[in-house]
Amino acid sequence: MFKLARLLLLLISIAAASLLANGSAQAAAQKPFDAKAFEAAQATGKPVLIEIHASWCPTCKAQMPILDKLSASGKYAPIERMRVDFDSQKNLVKSFKANMQSTLVLFKGKKEVARSVAVTDAKAIQAMLDKAL
Repeated sequence: MFKLARLLLLLISIAAASLLANGSAQAAAQKPFDAKAFEAAQATGKPVLIEIHASWCPTCKAQMPILDKLSASGKYAPIERMRVDFDSQKNLVKSFKANMQSTLVLFKGKKEVARSVAVTDAKAIQAMLDKAL
């Protein structure tokens, strides 16, 4: 009976840790672009990463796990991530002066501090994000 109780307690602990880890990773994940949230973040000086993304783009797919991992870490969690769909949000793509998908545009407040196109090197992306902190 004692061993069963310990096993049950262990399983509950593992499940709780998993939920906490998944919840924090989701909290740091990108969101669809929202003009009001973007303007509010800019007004307060918050760093914002705009991801010009296409679901069919292999480079975008390579960037996603790198950005997810970095934004889930404590250092980069303050950077708000917003995704612009390259195919369906052409006006936004144009307003961010992006010529192709897999473009990352980093703002600190109202100022653009970095931009990259088709970069999939984790260290390069990390160095880019450092510019907003």
